Amino acid sequence: MDGEVGDTATLTPDQRVVPTWTEPLVASASGPVGGPLGTHAAIGRHWFWTPLRVALLLAVIALTIGWFGKAACVQQFYNEDAKQLELDWRSSRPFVAMCYSDIIPLYSAERLNEGGFPYQTSWVDDEGKPTAHTRYMEYPVLTGLFQWVNAKFTEGWLAVANAGWLPTGLPVTIFFDISAFWLALAWLVTVWAVARTARRRPWDAALIAASPLVMVHAFTNFDTLATACAAAGVLAWSRRRPGLAGVLLGIGAAAKLYPLFLLGPLLVLCLRAGRMRAWGRTTLAALLTWALVNLPILLAFPRGWWEFFHRNSLRGADPDSIYNVFVQFADWEGFDGPLAFGQTPFWLNVVSAALFLLCCAGIAFVGLHAPTRPRLAQLGFLVLAAFLLTNKVWSPQYSLWLVPLAVLAVPRWRLLLAWMVVDALIWAPRMAFYLGDDKKGLPIDWFLSFVIVRDLAVIALCVLVIYEIYHPARDLVRQHDQDDPHGGVLDGAEDRVTVRRSSRRERGERRERRDGRDVAVGAVPGQDAG
Repeated sequence: MDGEVGDTATLTPDQRVVPTWTEPLVASASGPVGGPLGTHAAIGRHWFWTPLRVALLLAVIALTIGWFGKAACVQQFYNEDAKQLELDWRSSRPFVAMCYSDIIPLYSAERLNEGGFPYQTSWVDDEGKPTAHTRYMEYPVLTGLFQWVNAKFTEGWLAVANAGWLPTGLPVTIFFDISAFWLALAWLVTVWAVARTARRRPWDAALIAASPLVMVHAFTNFDTLATACAAAGVLAWSRRRPGLAGVLLGIGAAAKLYPLFLLGPLLVLCLRAGRMRAWGRTTLAALLTWALVNLPILLAFPRGWWEFFHRNSLRGADPDSIYNVFVQFADWEGFDGPLAFGQTPFWLNVVSAALFLLCCAGIAFVGLHAPTRPRLAQLGFLVLAAFLLTNKVWSPQYSLWLVPLAVLAVPRWRLLLAWMVVDALIWAPRMAFYLGDDKKGLPIDWFLSFVIVRDLAVIALCVLVIYEIYHPARDLVRQHDQDDPHGGVLDGAEDRVTVRRSSRRERGERRERRDGRDVAVGAVPGQDAG
């Protein structure tokens, strides 16, 4: 059923994108419900089932599947020796059942079960050993406070349950379920924001809602908090509210730093379009919001606040980073060689940062050089993909960051679904690798082979995005002579700064505009419409 969402009801029939007509995958899948939409069908007239509501329903189903996928790791058993209920992680259950979630061990690892305030509470890991060191909450401020609030909800739940009003269980089980509820709500916000942003293609949000990555990683960590803020920020920008967009990106950065990366593509596009005032408002709002959230914790508990940055500087190449691939397959000791405990991998940090900056410089060149100004989602996707590919850490749930921007940047369902399936499937060899050789786990070569395939899939999407930037006629979003429907103040703006020579035709168009013409004869669609 193809309908409209929100303010798209005023679109004419030829402006509505019908997935069962444009996507062979959707056309084939529509067989059990009657096949593709009829030529004379009434679109956007159903009283309830809009694309947004269908996408939200699909998201609820996918999130439910994701919760059941993690449920095996919160099962309990009665320990006869200790005479108490315990979490059933016997026989390496998290890896055998592939249900591992950071949320579960963090409840005790971050001392949330002891009731202390994060960033103030400290503890000693490896006490009594040469590797003993002081620890604090290692997450950004909003994510740390999110965990603490859920721990307090857990205490309240148990208090009411002990009075016989609610079902009870182990505190860690209740903590996980409460956290999962809010994380699921955050992903629903992500779906809602993308559906509202993609005004002419609201059905694309269904691909986000039913993504295999959501089914596997929605509850692996706390990343849906940041995706909700980033997607809502893009929505606010598309509605020409740069200040609100900055506030939302700043809130997202206080939960996970990546939403701030979107300020880079906005800088390039606003510079090209002569809309620097809007970029300034967004950036100022983002930085002020991030500072206002972080400043109280920084002033009250500076050492605890710094832990997130300190721990990340100490991390080596994660198992599924490209650097670890080279270390394993090339029998190489890495940029820094063997490191002592607590030693910072200096050269690894420098190389990963330098590669990311080089990629950003290349993306900026594309943004200023392409014959038609790229769309925000296109450059945003390229920046996030470059960060993940060059970073020394690519935790599996980080792939969720790419999903909303990928759907907005290159809404080709079969290609995106293929990438998401491959990315989600890495979870199986990863869990099998973590079992270890002594428990008949997979060798690391199998796991790294899947990592290489995933990286190649993301690189292929980046190549496709760049191709469509330089060949805008192939861009599915630039239909009906659109410029950037997600671009807000950028949509339809005339180019001011580029790094390419203007053609005689384009120079003629600008002269016509200076003479007072509203629309240049022969204007390039999507570039200088104004």
